[in-house]
Amino acid sequence: MEGCDVKLYIENIKLRGSFRNLVKQTTNWRKELKWVKQDGLIVFDDIGYGDIQDKLRKEGYSVFGGSKLGDRLEENRQWSQKILKKFRLRTLPTYNFDNVNKAILFAKHNNNGPWVVKQNGSAAKDINYVGQFKDNRDVISVLKNYLTNYGNNLGKITLQQKALGIEIGVGRYFNGDDWAGPIEINVEHKKMFPGNLGPTTSEMGTLAWYDDNEENRLFKETLAKLKPFLQEIDYRGDIDVNCIVNEKGAFALEMTPRLGSPIIHLHSEIHSSPWHKFLKAVADKKCFRLKWKKGFGIVILVAVPPFPYSPRMKGISSLGLEVFFHSSIINSNYRHVHFEGISIEKLRTGSRRHYVSDHPGYILYVTALGKSINEAREKADVILRKIHIPKMFYRNDIGLNFQEEGINMLNKWGYL
Repeated sequence: MEGCDVKLYIENIKLRGSFRNLVKQTTNWRKELKWVKQDGLIVFDDIGYGDIQDKLRKEGYSVFGGSKLGDRLEENRQWSQKILKKFRLRTLPTYNFDNVNKAILFAKHNNNGPWVVKQNGSAAKDINYVGQFKDNRDVISVLKNYLTNYGNNLGKITLQQKALGIEIGVGRYFNGDDWAGPIEINVEHKKMFPGNLGPTTSEMGTLAWYDDNEENRLFKETLAKLKPFLQEIDYRGDIDVNCIVNEKGAFALEMTPRLGSPIIHLHSEIHSSPWHKFLKAVADKKCFRLKWKKGFGIVILVAVPPFPYSPRMKGISSLGLEVFFHSSIINSNYRHVHFEGISIEKLRTGSRRHYVSDHPGYILYVTALGKSINEAREKADVILRKIHIPKMFYRNDIGLNFQEEGINMLNKWGYL
């Protein structure tokens, strides 16, 4: 789209069937270093590569992404909470456990609940659970169920004390020295069904908007305070602090030190500046005047079974299902449609067919921007009605609850 020569590396072998005939792929990114050279750009979109990123920068490569200690913010939530406290952000009691048994014992002997069950890192969010009872009876039941099904193979389990309020995030790009671009305010929708019902997913959709006011209260009370730390760890990428806001203030729940999904696709809707110029400037510690559009943005995940349980379910797959688009979407070059689990097959007739190309069920994202939340929602709905995938589903209420309740509560508490 921007005239760049790009090569894509997908680490997970099981997912390498995606993006065929969409972008060039490589199975060994290290061999491509001679191709990219120091004047090119290397983009890491996930955690777990911090050591590599730091080393490549020392070797003179231009690298967008996190850093070794940036990764640790998500890989070790208890350590992350210590960093938040050190820089004077409000936090909630958070504890890590090496196995499920230890988490169960803690919940049994600690009635100061409810507690929220989480995992470290960017692991599947279907493990997450928000407790409802002060005596933790439901949390204990959930943890026992995990023990029965997975044993102690889930890695570290995190329990964080629950707080009531409006869940909202604040994010921004950082270039190692200073902020790059405006402040992003986002509202995630993690429950599978409309009305915030059902199991927790990685995310079904997001409402977000940009703000260039450096005095934004949510930003000043949270992310802004971390600037010295981000400079110290030479962080060069997008970072987000997820919060619970109530009448007592903004409590930092966790940090996401990487490109988030699906918010990255909404950035494509909001940004006017070319991606390659912006990411290159962030990677090289250079200032960049990002051009962007005002308004409310909506991004919605379109999924198919076995989502959201694909990592652990067998015998259920939508692999190979055809993806059908209305001609208006094709003619607009998929401007508001962003692929994930999709590939293209070139047919003998000269035409092409899009198909589901992997098992997890994340297929594509639809984005829209409007002057109001309602306008953005209506625009997204028009696009979604022009896409058909057998068995597809999505949430049709993204942004609705925030419009009806969240805005009023945040205004009342002085955050909007």
